[in-house]
Amino acid sequence: MTEQLDDTSKRSSPQPQDHGIPFSEGVKVWLRVAALSFGGPAGQMAVMHRIVVEEKRWIGENRFLHALNYCMLLPGPEAQQLAVYIGWLMHRTAGGIVAGTLFVLPGFLSILALSYIYAAFGNVAVVEGLFFGLKAAVLAVVLNAVMRIGSRALKNKAMIAIAVAAFIAIFFFDVAFPLIILAAAMIGFVGGRAGSALFQIGGGHGKTSGPALADSESALGEETPAHARPNVAWSLKVSAVFLALWLVPVALIVGIMGGENVFSQIALFFSKTAVVTFGGAYAVLAYVAQEAVQNYGWLQPGEMLDGLGMAETTPGPLIQVVQFVGFLGAYRDPGSLSPMIAATLAAILTTWVTFVPCFLWIFLGAPFVERLRSNRAMTGAMSAITAAVVGVIMNLAIWFALHVLFAEISPWRGFGMSVVVPVWSSLNAAALALTAAAVFAVFRLKAPLMAVLLGSALAGLLWVAIR
Repeated sequence: MTEQLDDTSKRSSPQPQDHGIPFSEGVKVWLRVAALSFGGPAGQMAVMHRIVVEEKRWIGENRFLHALNYCMLLPGPEAQQLAVYIGWLMHRTAGGIVAGTLFVLPGFLSILALSYIYAAFGNVAVVEGLFFGLKAAVLAVVLNAVMRIGSRALKNKAMIAIAVAAFIAIFFFDVAFPLIILAAAMIGFVGGRAGSALFQIGGGHGKTSGPALADSESALGEETPAHARPNVAWSLKVSAVFLALWLVPVALIVGIMGGENVFSQIALFFSKTAVVTFGGAYAVLAYVAQEAVQNYGWLQPGEMLDGLGMAETTPGPLIQVVQFVGFLGAYRDPGSLSPMIAATLAAILTTWVTFVPCFLWIFLGAPFVERLRSNRAMTGAMSAITAAVVGVIMNLAIWFALHVLFAEISPWRGFGMSVVVPVWSSLNAAALALTAAAVFAVFRLKAPLMAVLLGSALAGLLWVAIR
């Protein structure tokens, strides 16, 4: 490890860092993370952990979980915000901007290209086959991610109990995500303040699979970098910049075009969505779908699922599906513009007002959150939040599996519970077989992620061609 850091410190860097890792190396790593960020938040966080923590050893396990805990408390895509946080820790504000932008860029370009095909040709067989195959691979990646994150976060009986309780609450009783996080934080705060090792990140006596990396063994070490220490003046300055980048374009569009214009509606609606999307993309998709279909008339009911399929099978945050919603909204109401030009501008606008606030939340709060790493009560609260998040991610994995393997699902209510159950007669045998093969490749053969994705995509194309 020392030799590696010594070697990297000799490379040229425009702004030398204490950890010796040049900015250019950071750009390369975030490009790689972005290209492999399939599988929704669970898969994306697993990819980030594997590359940044285990392989590159830029930050340690505890610091990664601490940052993840903070991002889970924020509105918006937690995986992208985690990338911004780590990029900022490593290479200051520029590092955070590069990490967050690259995390979104591949998904934006992929969904934009698929949206062009969708608008021009409909749900063509080639696209259908790619989606069919990729969904099976993504499900395997998500299941693997749940196990990897859970094995590191659930290190004792207290953390396991919190995770199980969180899963039961959200899966069986449809308890709101913020309430689950609040309850876990209160339990962890009390336990941490009492001095219990069960509520400290990395505490307890549970075992984990795979090598654990202490913060002291990472490039950053235990110390907080100088730029990551709280500075009220800097926080206010950077917050003002990103607040202006977010809201000034919205104000100009509404002021020039009027409130009834489709671009004004998109800017206002998705700006509002950006501040209420607690609980990740799945938690807000029902709200977006309802408003986009019933209120604004941007999509037909089945088209939202097509957009979700695009977002689930392309790299980047799952919430990127809103780009497809904005695209179709302007495509069908282009005004004086050509439909494709209007749709492209709407896709850019939707992405802008969805993700610019994410940089604001991180740059405003991360320095103060870093300071809390040594606070036992707050560390206990955030450890408990991590455990609850594992239960929530398991719920998302089951939700995704139901949509991959079954053509129909239906709600069941009784005894105070609200559960989504599959219609067993709608089981897709081909999807089940392909998923089983992908799971075998990921868990048993330890196949590279890109190999599994490529193989599944080709299998999906073959199935659509011969059926």
